[in-house]
Amino acid sequence: MRMSKKNWFGSVRKKLFRSSPPHRTIIVLHDNTITNRTSSANGRSSTKNSAARTYFMSKEDIAAITIQSHFRGHLARRAFKALKSLVRLQAVVRGACVRRQARIALHCMHALARLQVTVRARQLLSKCTDR
Repeated sequence: MRMSKKNWFGSVRKKLFRSSPPHRTIIVLHDNTITNRTSSANGRSSTKNSAARTYFMSKEDIAAITIQSHFRGHLARRAFKALKSLVRLQAVVRGACVRRQARIALHCMHALARLQVTVRARQLLSKCTDR
């Protein structure tokens, strides 16, 4: 199902500008843990985790990320469509080449069969005349 540009921009605008207080800061928490392995005297290993980092992202940043992801998806779909048409073109060209090779092979096999018939006929005629 394809979306028109107007409909696409409308859906993005609705997602980004829902009824919320202006200039609201959105906090996104990412848990980037770094594991340090230490071995104790009894041979068991223990892990230590570092503190989680907090990133503050404004509404404009989230909007920019959303627009970029949609645009990258659009470019990927367009590249895939071009690649699909290129694969189809390659299949057509390869099919033509294979048909030409098959035609040449059949022509050569037919010529060899005619040559074999001629040689065999000469052998039979020469045997008949020798007796």
